[in-house]
Amino acid sequence: MTKIGYARVSTIDQDSELQQQRLHAEGCQIIRSEKVSGASRAGRSELATIIDFLRQDDELVVTRLDRLGRDTRDVLNIVHECEQRGAFVTVLDPHVSTRGEMGHVILTVLGMVAQMERRFIKERQREGIARAKAEGVYKGGKARLDHALIRRLHGDGLAASAIAKIAKCSRMQVYRILED
Repeated sequence: MTKIGYARVSTIDQDSELQQQRLHAEGCQIIRSEKVSGASRAGRSELATIIDFLRQDDELVVTRLDRLGRDTRDVLNIVHECEQRGAFVTVLDPHVSTRGEMGHVILTVLGMVAQMERRFIKERQREGIARAKAEGVYKGGKARLDHALIRRLHGDGLAASAIAKIAKCSRMQVYRILED
């Protein structure tokens, strides 16, 4: 039985170090992390790698359910895929595991709450932006990546991996910018 930890933060500005420390303290032998939104499974290659790696009686561990996903259907699909491989999912806060029958019910409810919370966050964000626009103080979100730098480095002949390292982003982000 292997305990595999999964840490996720939504943006490159955030740090997953606390999640990784907690997963390590819980006995996770392998810990994978990524910086990508939990709104969908798109671009979550580390999670896909973990699921592919899971074997009978392995355990996928996350610190909170929203680290696994913000959409109830996604969370339930992830749990189902893990179970298809004979593995379990454990959420540390609040402590819930699919090892027991009640774990499924609790995870479903928590998944619905996480999805609802995401909708509330987006609604508050839209309201705040509308208010700021009405007051003439809205400047838009800050650019997280230097698109011009990425294009220039590509024009200089650098590979996506090298560009990603210099721009401090993922290769996938480099590819997306170069597609535009």
